[in-house]
Amino acid sequence: MLFQKGKLKVRELEERDQNLLVKWLSDPVVLEFYEGRDSPFDLERVKAHFYHDEKDVTRCIIEFDGAEIGYAQYYPLDEQEREVYGYTGDESVIYGTDQLIGEIDYWNKGIGKVLVKAIVEYLAKEKQAGKVVMNPQAWNERAIRCYEKCGFKKVKLLPEHEWHEGKYNDCWVVEYRNDM
Repeated sequence: MLFQKGKLKVRELEERDQNLLVKWLSDPVVLEFYEGRDSPFDLERVKAHFYHDEKDVTRCIIEFDGAEIGYAQYYPLDEQEREVYGYTGDESVIYGTDQLIGEIDYWNKGIGKVLVKAIVEYLAKEKQAGKVVMNPQAWNERAIRCYEKCGFKKVKLLPEHEWHEGKYNDCWVVEYRNDM
């Protein structure tokens, strides 16, 4: 286990988790907010996307009250991401993170907020992150509200940044500053 906060546990992704990812990433309700409903994952795509060596990316399964409910990943921003996000020349330790709750029965219960706060706390303490960033699509107001409740602020609009359901969508760079 990487970390725990109350009923929330975050552990590293394991081979046995492949079918969970297929389940979540083939559900049209989940895909509306992640990858797009026109882009479901099968087992081969899950293996190719989540089970290859990618330098410095930590992939995780989210558990809540003993149930496996979602996926998260975190990674230090590379030079290309720093440039796109507006951090060229910034010497801070900056981590990016992405997450999804794949079990829709766990949506709208405040778990996302607990998760995001726990990830930020972990990255600040264990990885000495001075900043944590995400890039949600601008239309995903529910996610952005959650991030703002966790202390993130919109810092840069990325026009037509991410392909989703047949078109490029704007994304916001949202940033949490660790002022410890």
